[in-house]
Amino acid sequence: MQAQVAEEIQRPSWVCDGNYESHGGDLVRAAADTIVVFDLPRFRVLCQVAARTVRRAIRREELWNGNREPLSNFTSWDPERNVIRWAWVHHEKYRHRFHQAAETGEWDHATVVVLASHADGDRWLAQL
Repeated sequence: MQAQVAEEIQRPSWVCDGNYESHGGDLVRAAADTIVVFDLPRFRVLCQVAARTVRRAIRREELWNGNREPLSNFTSWDPERNVIRWAWVHHEKYRHRFHQAAETGEWDHATVVVLASHADGDRWLAQL
């Protein structure tokens, strides 16, 4: 997967979400000219994740490759099985990591856009 990511970021323009952290995240961030971070409050993130996850489970929506959110995951306290619990457990870790990267100069090569709300995101997109 990392080789594929390395190949893709050689293109003249590309967009990648942060979920590639374990598959070339360092490569992506080093090659990026703009880094956009949604720094949403934990409560907002949890509401979004819970609503989306419950909807997907009830409607039996396919996530990828035939995978579906099993209802049994809602009763698991294991963050690797319960995405709502995962969002709770990892929110501060990722928030801290993004702020630290911006503060230490790790992202000085790129324009860093920190969006604190969806309205901020809408305004930023509208001005592009």
